[in-house]
Amino acid sequence: MMIIVMDAMETMDKPLSTMSAYKSNKPDFPLLPKIINGGIAGIIGVTCVFPIDLVKTRLQSQSIKPNEIPQYKSMADCFRKTFAKEGFFGMYRGSAVNILLITPEKAIKLTANDFFRHRFSDRSGKITLHREMIAGSLAGLCQIVITTPMELLKIQLQDAGRVQTSGLQERPSATRIALSLIRSKGIFGLYRGTAATMFRDVTFSAIYFPMFANLNKLGPKTTYSNNGSDSETVFWASFLAGCVSGGIAAAAVNPIDVIKTRLQTLKRAEHEQHYSGIRDAFIRIWRDEGIKAFFKGAGCRVMVIAPLFGIAQTVYYLGVAEYLMKKFRLASDNYSHNDYKQQKQQTTKKLRMTENLSKV
Repeated sequence: MMIIVMDAMETMDKPLSTMSAYKSNKPDFPLLPKIINGGIAGIIGVTCVFPIDLVKTRLQSQSIKPNEIPQYKSMADCFRKTFAKEGFFGMYRGSAVNILLITPEKAIKLTANDFFRHRFSDRSGKITLHREMIAGSLAGLCQIVITTPMELLKIQLQDAGRVQTSGLQERPSATRIALSLIRSKGIFGLYRGTAATMFRDVTFSAIYFPMFANLNKLGPKTTYSNNGSDSETVFWASFLAGCVSGGIAAAAVNPIDVIKTRLQTLKRAEHEQHYSGIRDAFIRIWRDEGIKAFFKGAGCRVMVIAPLFGIAQTVYYLGVAEYLMKKFRLASDNYSHNDYKQQKQQTTKKLRMTENLSKV
């Protein structure tokens, strides 16, 4: 593992002046469109799947001891009870703060992965599997600066209906919770559960991004050159690759997501415990609830993450940001998604010419 990390660090440490040959055969890295696409993908995805995410949070937050009747017996039961008690808008508790912060969070995650893949790839633009995993891990690490406070505030709002015993209690707001934490613990109060969040996001990204990239290569292609030599995976195949990769990665990290949710839940029910850290949470959950507790909400989480990342890849494929930038004249030299495709096509032709000359 150390060899892999050192190999990647050597690539990152190369000064730009010595990397001209390294970069010359690769397409440029258009940063702004990637940031905008990431934000758009996050907003659309969260709006579509937020009620399922709320159910996931409530299932994970409730701790059930032996011979104890759970408040929510299943995903369907949680949906039914939440909707009956809190109505349609109750299913979107915490969505405002999530939609607000998901834009920079998804933009950082998706853009950082593309950036690190760009830096770690060779002259022809190819990248090895271990470098794909490092690029994904670094992307996950970058996003926690936004993810941790976003998840902390979202969880308090989502779980409020579960722990409230009276309908007369004042509903919390993200602003009130944030100000209370800052007054009592400073800015770091918003970063409760950072270690667990980092563990989850780094692991998720190390699984998701390489898996998506390789599944995407297997899909049918659409050509954008006369001889058919230059191609791109079709839209629906990229969507499915995003869904499958997101679902598998989400299921794999569900145990640490349960621990993270418990650590970040500030207000627990009367019979529920508070945890001092990852180790304490793991031991107590295992001892009191068994191994099944670590897979609470796994189905919901897969149902949330799979379409979320499928949508993200769709937005990238369609080049929504490139279209908007061209529409409102924000792109320099009328840069568009088609320009990027043509750039990739020209790069491929140059590489083939170089390979043919080397064989002569």
